[in-house]
This record gives sequence, structure tokens and C-alpha cells, in this order.
Amino acid sequence: MKFGYFTLSDNRYEDNTRSPETLVKEIYQQSILADQLGFHSAWIGEHHFNLLGANACPNMLLAQLAGATKRIRLGPAVVILPLHHPLHVAEEWATLDLLSGGRVDFAAGRGFDSAEYAAFGADFHNSQELFAEGMEIIWKAWTETGKWSYHGKCYDIRNIEVRPKPFQNPLRPYVACFSRSSMELAAKNDWNIIFAPFAASMVFGSLSGANEMYGRECRDKFGRSPRRSMCSYFVHIADDKASDDFGRAAMLRYFHECVRSSLPSDPTKIPPSYAYFLEIAERLKSMRARDLTSRSILIGPPEKIIGELREIEASGISEVILYFSYGLKPAAMVEDQMRRFMEDIAPHFQEAKFDEY
Repeated sequence: MKFGYFTLSDNRYEDNTRSPETLVKEIYQQSILADQLGFHSAWIGEHHFNLLGANACPNMLLAQLAGATKRIRLGPAVVILPLHHPLHVAEEWATLDLLSGGRVDFAAGRGFDSAEYAAFGADFHNSQELFAEGMEIIWKAWTETGKWSYHGKCYDIRNIEVRPKPFQNPLRPYVACFSRSSMELAAKNDWNIIFAPFAASMVFGSLSGANEMYGRECRDKFGRSPRRSMCSYFVHIADDKASDDFGRAAMLRYFHECVRSSLPSDPTKIPPSYAYFLEIAERLKSMRARDLTSRSILIGPPEKIIGELREIEASGISEVILYFSYGLKPAAMVEDQMRRFMEDIAPHFQEAKFDEY
């Protein structure tokens, strides 16, 4: 099982003195460190207007990283596809894959903050169709030879050719899966999938249950083996109670100040495809430190985290991307946690070489 660095660039906290600009620079330095330490990948989230995150342009940050690193893979976590025209997305990420020598792992999702949609004039209530059609267009742009057309409900594209093509043939995308419809889309199109364990536990019963369901969807409906499955995890290595308490408090602060205020709360104002977020919002209201388990966070001494990762590996997850920097952790602490993970935890897992996928 492989391990990656992951951040959503959360920075919207009461009495926060760290500027968004400072955080974006810290993320860049942490990604450089991830390459030096031997992490397999760096995954940078997309959010706008300093709401759920301070970094709006993972493509720009990862392009800079492509020139500053030699081996680490580069992934958006994730492109909020309905906010963009899919042809622009296809061109940008194909170019980065080409110039990086095939180091891109592309992932996209719908997001869930209606404020981001509203500012860009995107149709929040039609996000499911926008996303599905956008992904089909990106796939055609990367795989079709010669000119092609697309006629859907949301997009009408006539007689075009997208160049350059990605270095990877194919550049197979990951679908961020918070819902059954996203899982079905990934399985139908023979694409990879990426889970958030906290959401997977609520929607599918568990992370392992979600991955099993994805496998059954691929095999039973389409007669083929599932593609790669990944998941993201908050992580905090804690050797004593004080450190454990700190990691849990930082997680609760992230949930309460960054996430909960962005979740839809009025069932009359959200589209049916987002109904499952009402349960997430309700659970976050009563979330306490003791409720934080391996369904949402890997926390404790190295031996405990190793045991939990063994269970994740056994469920068929190919890669875990790790969120060290949540909840206003100081940059020095984040870097120390990254070093400790690669020294004390990662060596217990069999990893492929960097020139192997």
C-alpha cells in the first residue's frame, strides 16, 4: 500500500492569524518535503473564497511542484468539476501530465458548498448531470483520436480535437465518491475511485463496505475487475494523552468551524443528489472527541496506526493519502509528523518503487 500527502488547505477559523497566502506557501514546502521523504504522491484540494480551503488553484501549485520535484505523483483532491468547463480541465491536466512525464493522478468531484457554485454562476441543483457529462467529455478529450463531438443536456460540443494528449495512455481518472451515483459512474466507465472514510461509513456502512460495493458494481454489472481505489485520512501521531487530545481537538475544530457551516441544513433547498449530506451535518452537530475513531482519523502511537492501516490494506485500498495539516496545526509540527510517519509507520508496508504504478 502506498502513502500520499494530502491537504484541503483549511484556514477559516475564529481568531486565526495565519493568512491564506502563508498557508499556500506552507503547502508548497510540505509537498517538496513529501517528495524528499519518499511519499508516493501529493494531493492538493480545490476550494474558493477561503471557505472550506484557502487554495483555489491546485493546477497551478502542482505545476510548480512538477518543476521542483522528480518523482512524486501530482494529484488534485479534487477538481470541483461543475465549476469549470470540462474542455479547459482536459487541456490543463493533459498538459501537466505531458510536461511532468506522466506523473499526474487526476481526480474530480462535485463538491458540496453551494456558495462556491453561486459565485461562479454554476447550477448547484444540476451538479450531478454537470459532473457526469463533464467527466465523459474529459475522457473523450484524452482518448479520442481525431475530431469528435458530444451532445448532452448540459454540453454541446461539435467537431473538435483536444491537444496535447496526456503522457499517460490513458490518464484514467479517479471519481470522488460520497454517493451511490458517483460509485456507479466510476464503475460504468472503468475509472478509479477515491473515498473519504467518514462519509463512506455513513453512506455505505464502512470504508471496506464501500470498496466491496464498488467491486461488486464493476463485476456484476459490467463484467470486469475494479480499478484502483484510494482513500484519504486525517492523521496525528500521538505518544501521550496530551498529544492525543490535541489531535482530536484540532479535528473537531475543523469539523465545526470549516465543514459544518458549509453543509446544507435546509432539506427544502438542496437537490436530492445531496440529501445524504443532511445526515453528515446532523452527526457533526453532536460530534465529540471520543467519537473520533478510525472511521475518520488515524490517531495514536505508531503501533496503533500501523494496525489500523493493516485493516485498510486488507480491504483492498491501494493508497492512503494523509491529511497532516488540519485544524491550524503549526507548520513545524506538520513537517515533524510527516517525518515520523515515513520513519516509524511507512516501512511496515510493502511499497512499489517510484517507477512502478
